[in-house]
Amino acid sequence: MLTRRSLVSTTALLSALPVAARAQDVAQAPAGSDGKVRASSPGGVITVEVGVTGEGRPEYSVSRLGRLVIAPSRLGFLLTDAAKLERNFAVAADAPTQHDDTWEQPWGERRFIGNRYTEFRVHLAEKWGLERRMDVVFRLYDDGLGFRYEFPDQPNLKTLNIGAELTEFTVASPGTAWWIPAFEWNREEYLYNRTPISAVGVAQTPLTMKLDDGLHLSIHEAALVDYSGMNLRRAEGGRFTAMLTPGLTNAAVVREAPFTTPWRTIQIADRAGDLVESSVILNLNEPNTLGDVSWFKPMKYVGIWWEMHLDLKSWNSGPKHGATTENTLKHIDFAAEHGFGGVLVEGWNVGWDGEWFGTGWNYSFTQPYPDYDIERIAAYARSKGVEIIGHHETGGNGFHYEKQLDAAFAQMQRFGWHSVKTGYVADAGGARVTGPDGQAHLAWHESQEMARHHMRVIETAAKYQVAVNAHEPFKDTGLRRTYPNMISREGARGTEFSAWGQPGNPPEHEVNLVFTRLLAGPMDYTPGIFGMTTRSPDGIATTWAKQLALYVTIYSPIQMAADLLENYERNPGPFQFIKDVAVDWAETRVLNGEVGDYVTIVRKDRHSDEWFLGAITDESPRVFSEPLTFLDAGRRYRAEIYRDAPDAHWKTNREAIVIEQREVTAADTLDLRLAPGGGQAIRFVPLGRTRR
Repeated sequence: MLTRRSLVSTTALLSALPVAARAQDVAQAPAGSDGKVRASSPGGVITVEVGVTGEGRPEYSVSRLGRLVIAPSRLGFLLTDAAKLERNFAVAADAPTQHDDTWEQPWGERRFIGNRYTEFRVHLAEKWGLERRMDVVFRLYDDGLGFRYEFPDQPNLKTLNIGAELTEFTVASPGTAWWIPAFEWNREEYLYNRTPISAVGVAQTPLTMKLDDGLHLSIHEAALVDYSGMNLRRAEGGRFTAMLTPGLTNAAVVREAPFTTPWRTIQIADRAGDLVESSVILNLNEPNTLGDVSWFKPMKYVGIWWEMHLDLKSWNSGPKHGATTENTLKHIDFAAEHGFGGVLVEGWNVGWDGEWFGTGWNYSFTQPYPDYDIERIAAYARSKGVEIIGHHETGGNGFHYEKQLDAAFAQMQRFGWHSVKTGYVADAGGARVTGPDGQAHLAWHESQEMARHHMRVIETAAKYQVAVNAHEPFKDTGLRRTYPNMISREGARGTEFSAWGQPGNPPEHEVNLVFTRLLAGPMDYTPGIFGMTTRSPDGIATTWAKQLALYVTIYSPIQMAADLLENYERNPGPFQFIKDVAVDWAETRVLNGEVGDYVTIVRKDRHSDEWFLGAITDESPRVFSEPLTFLDAGRRYRAEIYRDAPDAHWKTNREAIVIEQREVTAADTLDLRLAPGGGQAIRFVPLGRTRR
């Protein structure tokens, strides 16, 4: 029987850390004349101060280069069965310690990541009464910070039934915010609001802001394990309070001490692009616990998917069924011919007939429909060097899915399939989880119980060498560092919104994603659409060149060529870029960008010396002159350019594209001309050394 005290093994790994004992051998940091303790990042850029008010209420503040960014903000908790942890505290701190190391990602947007920070441990102890204790640990980077609460083993605080977290983020200056609402029915799948900071309601994270003087902030969390997801409720002005996703009872979180909370993160940068280049969230996660994961290969894939969104085929069985043996074999042949590593097949398994949305009780994750010969398909795919990407739609029913995890992943391992796309299509609050009584209970998608469910999935998948691409997921908080089989996820409005009979994603949407959702981690956005007319009145609100540029600007180690195969066969010119573009990177740089307006990103292939550039814009045309200094000096490159034609426009002339080549070096500058709703994609192929 599963109880709230039954934790998966990873919880012990990540959160049962020594707290008080670890601090005993560290010198105490003296408080200043104002009674506050403080520390700074290694380069002196970020400074945090922690103190208590006259009533003993703990609070912290953050400055950057001497300028207040986060004004004094509260720390603490409300408990459902005991006095709150909110006042009557004394503060002390250990002397700050310095850390500097570099680690290697098995796959990612860059190969090596520097991890240089100051760690600062603050001790908060109640002065009388229950005399409970908690530490707040800060890690200060030059481009941001993270902090978390750590609860040691103690006699008067064995179990924490957390009703609310009192953590605040008081943004000290006015500015603009980009945000999506929390606690709405469609989970994370909303268009981003652009409002004054003072007009934000209850927002999901990451919450991205640009202050009036140009400074950029993003508030999120890292290493979210066995805890509920954090949202941000604006209380007044620029003051935001953590708002935990509800649990199965009046407690949002139930944990036994000792344990640690997730890190609360604040990324701070002059340029919007510096937020994208930051590694704060990844660095705050624990190192790889799986070891060798070379069985997963970053790849591009095609699939039986888009035709269902266009209502040409169906997920359910019958005359329109898409996941047939014949259709799958056709996709395998196409993938093998054009160098794609995988084929996604949705609707292959029993359970799609009847009512499945938000229920999921009838799904089998091993039994195919009669017109899907899974054994034949597996053998044929293997003979062609192509993997089938498993698809496990649960209808939000994690309780039912967990009962089949081992069987489902064992079947995939037998076939040699190493990637699965999971789905949790249910309205917010309508997911089903395993409760303390071992029975199914309704829950929010980002509740503590769903956090536990997703960890069970990722751990079970790892046992069978399967990597997970989750849709309608639990939010990304950088756990891919610890579990590199957590490869990608959705968690925002994807391309499919532009297929349905409703307004689709506007031209600014993908640019917004780069500076908001994608700060959390990779997204399976499913780009590459050439058939621009859909059931949506807007169709696909981009140009062809922008569709190509999305492969560079929206990062994922598993990228779909999402369109119908015949659209690629009819357009081999632009399709060539999709075939050529890499998915695993040695380096990533943001050349320019403004949130919601435009961005240009370059990435270097991890397995060659090729570079790729992607530039995208909103509804406004843009012209940039970009120096090519990221290329190797003294080397010649062939620039294979896919750009908007002079008359291209996202409304009237989406297919207008110019494909050309020219020879360039690092000393050259390229003019990038982006049409309204357009983009540009470039592949830089090394040719040789320049003459001296």
